[in-house]
Amino acid sequence: MFTTQNRLNFKRLKELGIYANGKTQDHRKSKSAPYMDLIVERVPHHDYDAGNEKGIAYSLAHYFEQNGDLCKDPDMVVILFPEHEAVVASTFEQSRPPTYDCVYSENSGPNKYLMQSLNDFLSLWLENLATQGHRLSA
Repeated sequence: MFTTQNRLNFKRLKELGIYANGKTQDHRKSKSAPYMDLIVERVPHHDYDAGNEKGIAYSLAHYFEQNGDLCKDPDMVVILFPEHEAVVASTFEQSRPPTYDCVYSENSGPNKYLMQSLNDFLSLWLENLATQGHRLSA
């Protein structure tokens, strides 16, 4: 079920401190000037529960302000599977241009092409966050 990329992305999340020592927190922010802040929030309504498989959902986001509104650039929901040391991208959203993609649908199984595409983006984004010096403290 999980790929090498899912496991590599989990390792990168741990290195960034998003998931550390088996602990989760509801809300944290990483500042690394001059880059955009990284906002990490628990989103339990996106948690994955399918029998023996349980996943913990987080939102990872950057925001910018335009005309007094906060805009997502981007906001991704990812699902961590600690027992498998894997993470899977679930949604992608950005404000400009308006985009919303969701891997999982109530009416059908996961969109595997979209899942791969979002996991590819997540891999690159996590690498960029580390290069920019982002790190969340536990």
